[in-house]
Amino acid sequence: MDPVTLARLQFTITCVYHFFFVPLTLGLSILIALMETMYVRTGNELYKRMTKFWGKLFLINFAMGVVTGIVMEFQFGMNWSEYSRFVGDIFGAPLAIEALLAFFLESTFIGLWIFGWDRLSPRMHAATIWMVAIGSNLSALWILVANSFMQEPVGFAIENGRAVMTDFFALLSNPHLWVQFPHVIASGLTTAAFFLLGISAYHLFYKKSHSEIFQRSFKWGAIAGVIGICLVGLGGHSQAQYMVEAQPMKMAAGEALWQTDDPADLSLVTIIDEDQQRNVFDIRIPRALSLLAYNRFDGEVKGIKDIQGEYEVLYGPGNYIPPVTISYWSFRAMVGVGSLMLLLAFYALFLVLTDRLPKAGRFLRWMPYAIALPIIGTSTGWIFTEVARQPWIVFGIMRTEDGVSPNVSVGMLLTSLIVYTLLYGVLIVVDVYLLAKYAKDDAVINEILVDTVA
Repeated sequence: MDPVTLARLQFTITCVYHFFFVPLTLGLSILIALMETMYVRTGNELYKRMTKFWGKLFLINFAMGVVTGIVMEFQFGMNWSEYSRFVGDIFGAPLAIEALLAFFLESTFIGLWIFGWDRLSPRMHAATIWMVAIGSNLSALWILVANSFMQEPVGFAIENGRAVMTDFFALLSNPHLWVQFPHVIASGLTTAAFFLLGISAYHLFYKKSHSEIFQRSFKWGAIAGVIGICLVGLGGHSQAQYMVEAQPMKMAAGEALWQTDDPADLSLVTIIDEDQQRNVFDIRIPRALSLLAYNRFDGEVKGIKDIQGEYEVLYGPGNYIPPVTISYWSFRAMVGVGSLMLLLAFYALFLVLTDRLPKAGRFLRWMPYAIALPIIGTSTGWIFTEVARQPWIVFGIMRTEDGVSPNVSVGMLLTSLIVYTLLYGVLIVVDVYLLAKYAKDDAVINEILVDTVA
């Protein structure tokens, strides 16, 4: 019940809730833009119907993402005012650019896209959804510029007890940004692909109507899913290798590696005793962690205890070990879910390429539940990214406990935490209800068909 824990918990809840919507917005905007581009190029009305159907679901998700994202901005000035005071000169710049450039871009052109079907030429109308897709993904870029500074501070100096920007372009060339950004975009594509696969599978199995739309959408989802999850894996591998170099404690916590190893073994299942700083039970693959880190079967991966000693020399006395159990299992959840999605995406593509989709009733029946997999994967991935960085809010220069506002009491934090949790819970229920209603309702599809013919 201390302010630091409550402030962290509140930001975690709002961030995870917000990120339920973000990856789908990133990926679905691209797929819808491609669908409309195919309509403009071929004149095939099927692509126009697909664009309108998936576009309606995209708009519901987009609106929820905007609502949940606004609250996060306010928290920087309320719960985390000391953090904002210390790093605002740097952190505020990419956030301002995100709002003034990327968000205004996508919000302006999404209005043109919604109301411009009968007012703009087909090419111009397709251009508006491309601007929405570009704006959405640029928005992610600028948010990640800010987050990457927290992970790996660059282009700054400490003046009068504050971090001030000395090199804006150093923020843009931050190495951490360019291993993180492709991974996030690929995650968005994967999320949208499984959204297409799940809803299309529902219609093909239960409704058996408008099969042409959903067979084509399932094919698009399978192709995008294979591409997306492969890129997620490659991006994650690059991140892991960079993590060994830039944030070795994060990698060690994610593997529950207490002692330095060379060669290092990859953990499959570990039961952790954090109090005694040891593992009670361990199943590891020999040399596999070195292979992950260096693309060879040997190579040193530093352990938690050795890194703790190095950090005490570098940063002074203190505990620099993050919550190992949370780091370890969130990392396992992310990788496990990603592996399952890889299998499902390739099997879906196999069904499409071999014309076995009509006979895959059991697969189609369960595929709608797979819509949740990328959401679980991205959420646990972000939990690992942020928790395993502790105790730093800005790595190496500011501890999390020093960033909390001194004027926010436990009572204020607890009250707002309860209110936000309940409010966001209601929003999630509303979002799922609306998405399910419009995704399953034949009347919506018939309306699109009539509108397309008209």
